[in-house]
This record gives sequence, C-alpha cells and structure tokens, in this order.
Amino acid sequence: MARELSGIGRAVQGAIYAAGAYGRKSKVPVEPAALYDAARRRMSPQAWSYVAGSAGMQRTDRANTAAFERFPIVPRVLRDVSERSLGVTLFGHDLPAPVLFAPIGVLEMVQPEAELAVARAARSLGLPMVLSTQGSVPMEQTAQELGAHPMWYQLYWSNNDELARSLVQRAEAAGAQAIVVTLDTHLLGWRTRDLDLGYLPFARGEGIAQYLTDPVFQELIHKRVAEQTTTSKYSTAERSPGSPRSIRGSEAEEKLRGAERPTPAAVRTLLSITRHYPGRFRDNLRSPLPRAAVETFLDVFPCPALTWDDLAKLREWTSLPIVLKGIQSVQDAQFATDHGADGIIVSNHGGRQIDGAIASLDALASIAPVVDGRLPVLFDSGIRSGADVFKALALGASAVLVGRPWLYGLALDGAAGAEAVMERILAELDLTMALSGVTSIEQITRDCLADPARW
Repeated sequence: MARELSGIGRAVQGAIYAAGAYGRKSKVPVEPAALYDAARRRMSPQAWSYVAGSAGMQRTDRANTAAFERFPIVPRVLRDVSERSLGVTLFGHDLPAPVLFAPIGVLEMVQPEAELAVARAARSLGLPMVLSTQGSVPMEQTAQELGAHPMWYQLYWSNNDELARSLVQRAEAAGAQAIVVTLDTHLLGWRTRDLDLGYLPFARGEGIAQYLTDPVFQELIHKRVAEQTTTSKYSTAERSPGSPRSIRGSEAEEKLRGAERPTPAAVRTLLSITRHYPGRFRDNLRSPLPRAAVETFLDVFPCPALTWDDLAKLREWTSLPIVLKGIQSVQDAQFATDHGADGIIVSNHGGRQIDGAIASLDALASIAPVVDGRLPVLFDSGIRSGADVFKALALGASAVLVGRPWLYGLALDGAAGAEAVMERILAELDLTMALSGVTSIEQITRDCLADPARW
C-alpha cells in the first residue's frame, strides 16, 4: 500500500526546525546549491565529473534548469487547502506521489552500497525506483531489497538482441512493473569533463553488474576468450623457430613491453576489473575472463542501428508497459503513440548527450498538448525542487523522475541522505500546492502557470 503523504510539507518542515532548536543539523543541506557544493566536496573528481558533468560546454544542462524560470506559478488564494493528496495512478498502480527515483548508473562511485541504499530510501517513501542497466548491483538483489515496493527497469538496448531480451525478461521475473527504454544513448555523448580525466567507469568493470550476472553475456565472454585462444595458437604455429620473421616479431614485442610498462593507473584498472568479476579475486587474477568481460561490454553497448521498428521485438519479449525515455520532439511523441508505446518520458538525459539541445521543460510544453492524454507523459532533466515538480505537472507531466539531487544526498549520507532529499522535494511540492490553491495532483494544470509570452 502506498504511503500516505498528506501534510508532509509541514511535517518535514517542522522536524527540521525542531532539530535546529536543539542544535542538530542535517548532514544533507536543504538548499539545492548548498547540496550541490557539499556533494562535490565529498565525491572524487572522477565521480563528480561523471555524475554532474554534461555534454560539451554544459549548455543543455544549464538550459534545463533555466527553463523553469520561464514558467512562473500564479498562486490562488482563499481556497480550502487544509486537506491535500499527492497520490496518482500510473499503469494501474497507485503511487503516493508523482515522483520516481530516476535510473542512474555506476552508483558505486558515490556510495559502496549503491542500489541497495537507494532501494531502502525508495522503500521508506513508497516511491518507485527505476533500476539502471548500468547498475552496480544485480537487479535481483535490488528487487529483494525493495520487497513489494514498486520497481521499474531501464533498458539500454545493446546491439545484441538476445542480451537485451535476457535483461528485460530477468527484470520482469524480478518484479518490475514497467520497462523504460532509453533511446538517446545509443552512443555516448561528448562529455568533456570525463574526457579530460580519461575516465570511463565501464572500462574499469564498474557499473556492469547486470551484464556480468546475465547468462547471455557470460556466453559472449566465454566465446570471446575461446576465439582469442584459438587465434593465439594459430599465430604461434605460423612462426618457425629461428626464422627472421619470428625474431623480428619477438624483438618488436620485447620493445613494446619495455616501452609500455604498467603504470599505477593501469594496475588499479586491472585490480578493479578483477574485483568486479564474479568469483574469487585470486582466481580472477589468473583468468582471461574479467578483461574479456569489459571488452565484450564495450563491444555490445552501442546500438546506433536501433529504429522504431525494433520496438515490436520488445513487445514480444515482455507483457509489461513499455515507456520510451528520451523523447524531445512532437513528431517522436507521435511516433511513440503510433508504435504502441504505453508511455513516454520527455528527457534529454540531463544534458549529457547533446550540447545545445532544447531544454526538456520546453519540449514538455510542446509535447504534452499534442499527446493530449492518450498515454502518460513523464518528465525528467532539470528537476531540483518541489516547485520544479509542480511546474512540470502543470505543463502536462503525469509524473517526474528525479536524478542528480537524490544522488548527491546518497553521496553525503547513504540511504538516509537519498531519502532526505526526496522527502524534502515531496514536502515542497505539498506546500507549493497548498500555497497555490490546489489540493490534488489533478488540479495542477496549465492555468496554474503564467503565460511566458506575456510575462
């Protein structure tokens, strides 16, 4: 049963003030900019760049947050708002609020318990958690931590359909209530901060737990090792001892080994890959499988050939609702409807894929009226507060996904930090509703905002 959030605004507000009266201060700042700065100081440079960084010159990320300035709230007064409800229904499931934990990969970078900590926060609030394909914990373990509480699964569709199908069917078996297909990351965007650090977590074996525990992926790894072994044997057999060719080859190999002696970073990468692979660390050190696993992942991840016609396969693989994430154009929203999607998420991946793209909120303002209630329209990219949630709902979103803010809380105080951030967003949403003169999510409409063209 969904947690009752009626009156959460005053309850959370009162608890913070009461703690302050006794000199107790939260580890997690309430003010968004302070939260951002505190998390930046706590996280490693690599983790911070990966999480907080966006594509190119960061223009899309800035546009996402700046867009909320263009849609001011118009409060209404002298209305009875003493009783309020944040509850909504999505895909036949009652939720306590129209807010979900967005999928974020490689959570181990900021907190050792990764998805397990987030699952506890989501479970406490009763909000759905959307698990990432790039998770640090196998989905079955996270599902066990969530128990009966709602879970969705976000799919990065690889270029191997058998692997994609296996991941989807594992998620359904684990209790997922919806499949979220991320469409805008068939290739990685030009992420300048990560490039300057030369840091890609997957090359270190981080964030690939879903793959390493997948039977289809394991088959691909073992096939790769077998092929490499066969190639190596043939290569050795072609050389006759003492021949000029074999001598030149040996000399070249010796020079190469001498010129590329292992660096401390290379050793750390090797140890990380070894530690992440299933099995005993000592056995993995002597095995070719861990390195082959990373190479296999880097081969199967990109899928630039994916098209609208491929969605028919997904419908065959699962009976769950299919939600398409990454919609930014009115035309694509219409295509989603025509191809039988059960819902869409208006998102630009938090600005991480294209520099200078349309702000996600501006896209929502154009898309929602055209979809006109034919399917749920969800939203992410740029949400930093409860007031932001209110504005997205007013522009036609059925619910919103929140990402970076709760991750910053996770970095600062684990599960409690992630829960605190999301609870405060809900509290501000509740108070914003009351102060705007509405008592339910259904009452948050376009009339609650000023016309930006006239403002």
